[in-house]
Order: sequence, then C-alpha cells, then structure tokens
Amino acid sequence: MIKAFFILQTEMAGAAEAMVNEAGDMKMPFFQVAQKGGWLMLPIVLLSILAVYIFFERYFAIQKAAKLDMNFMNRIKDYIHDGKLDSALALCQSYNNPTARMIEKGINRIGRPLNDVSIAIENVGKLEIYKLEKGLPLLATVAGGAPMIGFLGTVMGMVRAFYDMSHSGNNIDVSLLSNGIYTALVTTVAGLIVGIIAYFAYNVLVARVEKVVYQLEATTTEFMDLLNEPAK
Repeated sequence: MIKAFFILQTEMAGAAEAMVNEAGDMKMPFFQVAQKGGWLMLPIVLLSILAVYIFFERYFAIQKAAKLDMNFMNRIKDYIHDGKLDSALALCQSYNNPTARMIEKGINRIGRPLNDVSIAIENVGKLEIYKLEKGLPLLATVAGGAPMIGFLGTVMGMVRAFYDMSHSGNNIDVSLLSNGIYTALVTTVAGLIVGIIAYFAYNVLVARVEKVVYQLEATTTEFMDLLNEPAK
C-alpha cells in the first residue's frame, strides 16, 4: 500500500505538471478545464455571480448615499436662523440620501428637548446604516464559503482517485486517476479565486460604508451645534 501511495504521488505530480503545461500552451479551453471540476463547480459559479451582483449593487447604492451638496448644511442653517422650517424640510425632501433624511427628522423634532432630537436623529441614522450594509453579510459568507466548497472538491477528488486506484490493481494509470485529480485541483483553484475576490470586495464596501457613517456623524454634530446656538 505504501508503494502504491508513492506511485500515486508521482502520477499526481505528473498530472499537475501536465495541467500547467496545457494552461501555459493554451491548448485547453477555460470551460473545458472548468468542466473537469465536476458538479461542485456549479455552486462556485453561482456564488461568484452572487458576489459580483452584491458588490456592484451595493457599490453604487453606497456611492449614491455619499453624495450631498456641499452647500446643503449652509442652506439648512440659513433657513433655521430665519425661522423657515418649511423651506428647510422641503430642501431635505428634495435630496434622496441618508444625511437629508436624518436632518429632516431633526427639523421635525425642533421645539422638543435636545436629547429627544438627538435620539430621533440617531435612530434614523441606524436605519440608514442598516440599509447600506444590506447584502454585506452575504458577501462575507461567499468569501468564506467558496474556498470551503473548493476544499470539499479537493477531498472528494482525492477520495475518487484513491477509489479508482484501489480498483485498478497493480496497473496504476494516470489516465484512470485523472478525473479525481482534476476535481481536486480545479475546484480548489476556483473556490480560492472566488473567495479571494469576494473578500477584497467585502472590505472595499465596508470601507465605503464607514466613510458614509463618518459623514453622517459629522453632519449630526453640526446640526446639533446649530440647535444649541440660540442658547449661547
């Protein structure tokens, strides 16, 4: 059995080298290589599509949420100083972003204790952040799940290779073991590629969400300072 194991290692090394040579010479099309991974390639492909969709959908949603007129708060200040709360509310409603909705809630609470105003704004902010983070846990799941599926393919491929070897007697042929070896290598590579891309995509989105959160906190502080001005 030990001898057979070393023979298998030699055959697997030769098969891996052949795959590299084929890839380098571009003799084997991509889809033909992917098919060698077996049915486990299907969930990996589906996860890759899901990751791409979540990334671009969230990227543009977060980018839209981060856009705000630089003069927005200046106009809000002017309206509040002049007592034109209706104009301030109309200005907030003309913008479709988290910052405007938070300020709108604060304006609606003007006249109440400042602590109530602050809590109302924070509650709206929490809801807006929750909306921005929608889909990110699923993207993180793809980043961790795709490599695991690839490793599952590795184990299944090795089991198949050993099974074929055990039924081949003393005539071990690399062509007999190639299906299991292909499954082991291809699924691992595919799972790692999808997982790595999803991981970086997740961190990019998290960084952008944190930037929006900082913007919301800065705007909230500016608005609360505005309400405190008459008391000075």
